[in-house]
Amino acid sequence: VSSVTALISLSFGGAVGLMFLMLGCALPQYNQYWPLFVLFFYILSPIPYCIARRLVDDTDATSNACKELAIFLTTGIVVSAFGLPIVFARAELIYWGACALVLTGNTVIFATILGFFLVFGSNDDFSWQQW
Repeated sequence: VSSVTALISLSFGGAVGLMFLMLGCALPQYNQYWPLFVLFFYILSPIPYCIARRLVDDTDATSNACKELAIFLTTGIVVSAFGLPIVFARAELIYWGACALVLTGNTVIFATILGFFLVFGSNDDFSWQQW
């Protein structure tokens, strides 16, 4: 997979995920913008792994506590992003249809973030470590 094709695919996935999030907020029958708080989780989710990746030497074959803590924190952020719309729907702040759209958007966005790290996570010429 070339870098350009991967980048176009990832940007398309991000756009589709954000479209589902916006539909869950802005459709006339829902008209509540509480689900936009999951944007914070989208921003926060790659940060622990990026920090751990900078600090950890990949040549070590054994498990690393720093890297595992980063994966644990990232998992907590992702689970919270899926839990927040459900809590909003249970508290009747948003409708269940809006919750379903936001959960669909979460799935697409987090799959896109995972795809970014799988495609650009290696130490080649074009990697996320340059940014």
